[in-house]
Amino acid sequence: MPLSEQEQRLLEEMERSLYQNDADFVATVNPRRGKPNYTILIVGVLIALGGIATLVAGVIVRQPLVGVLGFAIMFAGVLLVVAPPRRGSVSAAQQAAPDASHGRSNSPRFMDNLNERWDKRQDGRD
Repeated sequence: MPLSEQEQRLLEEMERSLYQNDADFVATVNPRRGKPNYTILIVGVLIALGGIATLVAGVIVRQPLVGVLGFAIMFAGVLLVVAPPRRGSVSAAQQAAPDASHGRSNSPRFMDNLNERWDKRQDGRD
């Protein structure tokens, strides 16, 4: 069931408040937001494949050092695919809440409004 316009506005206001007041939590819950960087993904896969090839070559020539080096290269490629490096100095909280001029001053009033609405719904006065 789609949300009404009022519910959508309320949800957006709650999101802005969350981004403004608890940026650490937002960064923990959602560290990567946006489109994936396919260039990094392809490079990571290619590095991992090169590491596998080096590992197999180390087994073929019976050189443990080459095999360990191949495993390290493969691990670095997989790590690049799974957790690409973070760029930019702008945090997710600053991107999502450009109008941070309101700050925490609206937070108590906002929560009071939510509590009042909740009480009204519970009492059946909606």
